[in-house]
Amino acid sequence: MPHSSDYAKVDGLEMYYEIHGAGDGTRRPLVLLHGGVLTVGLSFAAVLPALAADRRVIAPEFQGHGHTADIDRAMTPANLASDVLALLDGLGVEQADVLGFSLGGATALHLALEHPGRVGRLVLAATQYTQ
Repeated sequence: MPHSSDYAKVDGLEMYYEIHGAGDGTRRPLVLLHGGVLTVGLSFAAVLPALAADRRVIAPEFQGHGHTADIDRAMTPANLASDVLALLDGLGVEQADVLGFSLGGATALHLALEHPGRVGRLVLAATQYTQ
């Protein structure tokens, strides 16, 4: 169960997100980015308790996924990364570690390449990349 959940108005959509854990403020928050056609729960439910044991975990759901409705806009890693960045801005998070799975990994990679100062550690799982 999330510690809390809410919707943030970002880039023309209302993005659902969950906050898990709290941490003691000594570690960067961890942002979890789920895979395509998945949700926070489907991608991370088994590992969320361990990840949130000693830090704040922020887990949004992308445009057209789970609790976040679709809008008339291309669903690209660039657009999804922009949404995540706007969410972090709204939450007052200057820098976070990011774990992305599949589509979430492509989004995390885009976020790290375009805004390297905003990403501490980057973990990509089941992600492909071409240059």
